[in-house]
Amino acid sequence: MPVLNSIADMADTLKTWRRHLHQHPELGLECHETAAFIVKQLDSFGISEVHTGIATSGVVAIIEGRAPGRTIGLRADMDALPMDDLSGTAHASKVPGVAHTCGHDGHTTMLLGAAKYLAETRNFAGKVALIFQPAEEGEGGGRIMVEEGVMERFGIDEVFGIHNMPGGEEGHIHTAPGPLMAGVDTFYIDVQGVGGHGAMPYQAKDPVMPAVAIVQALQTIVSRNINALDQLVITVTQIHADGGTNIIPDTARIVGTLRYFDKDVQAIARARMAEIVEFTPKSFGQSATLTYEEGYPPTVNHPSQAAFAAEVARTVVGAERVDAHCEPIMAAEDFSYMLQARPGAYLFLGQGDTPVCHHPKYDFNDAIAPIGASFFATLIERALPLDTAK
Repeated sequence: MPVLNSIADMADTLKTWRRHLHQHPELGLECHETAAFIVKQLDSFGISEVHTGIATSGVVAIIEGRAPGRTIGLRADMDALPMDDLSGTAHASKVPGVAHTCGHDGHTTMLLGAAKYLAETRNFAGKVALIFQPAEEGEGGGRIMVEEGVMERFGIDEVFGIHNMPGGEEGHIHTAPGPLMAGVDTFYIDVQGVGGHGAMPYQAKDPVMPAVAIVQALQTIVSRNINALDQLVITVTQIHADGGTNIIPDTARIVGTLRYFDKDVQAIARARMAEIVEFTPKSFGQSATLTYEEGYPPTVNHPSQAAFAAEVARTVVGAERVDAHCEPIMAAEDFSYMLQARPGAYLFLGQGDTPVCHHPKYDFNDAIAPIGASFFATLIERALPLDTAK
């Protein structure tokens, strides 16, 4: 079964929806206009059970099949990023400093397309919970939805999601059992020195020197403290020292992220980071403090659900376009919280040779929306077949 005919026929409609969403991006938990647009479409499909205000602006809609059965959750994220849209398209963002540069407008569109099809056909036994989630980009809307009891409230048994993949061949689907995306933590290191004149550094305690030493020492965690077969990335993304061309500052700040798949690796890295931050500045007669914030946990697919999702993908795009054992990536995703709460799987859908996610020139490829919508719809019909309903 390739892309469903009725979904292929709505390709222009999907494009219209997606480009409307792209022009009206919203940030974090405050996706109220996006939610209103979604509710309007769901109402037009004849979906009567729609719940709003979850995790501030999230939406959950329920479609009942033709017979009783389990409930499968399908999730799409709605929020954009705080950056300018430099795509140069006619449908570029109309909101200065806010842009859909990760494709969440496309994810929402794909789920709306599946919702329209499923509401019209209802060729399944059980229920579909359509989960439109705000605040994937940093605030953890997925975590908030889980903490607010979305799984229990709607009796969700399994949950699935999909993300576009720039650089992946258009229409190809990738997934894997087990870890698919990394956990991500953020660290802040503040070095306390004594400022002074750049011409007389011996009269000061220059915090830039221990800051540089700390940055170098952090890289030894991966190379000397972690098994080479394990996966860990420590990236320093910022170094701040508010001096002048001839002024030694009082303080320096280091900011970065740590990405991992295994909790034991995370624990070792965090402990070594604390030791480096404590003892390295002492050799310079200074001190430093570490602020360590745990972020999204690893996104870990459940093996049975990942295998099932891959089989569904084969029926939609063909076996030759499905990689069921792809390499995990070090990016993070708050769908991880939903997979901690319920069995399920996450997948990537290739969108061709485009700018990467979070690039100001990124734009979702509208050609893959019917594929994603067909995947969601086919998954429901395969997971909740009428002929085995009891």
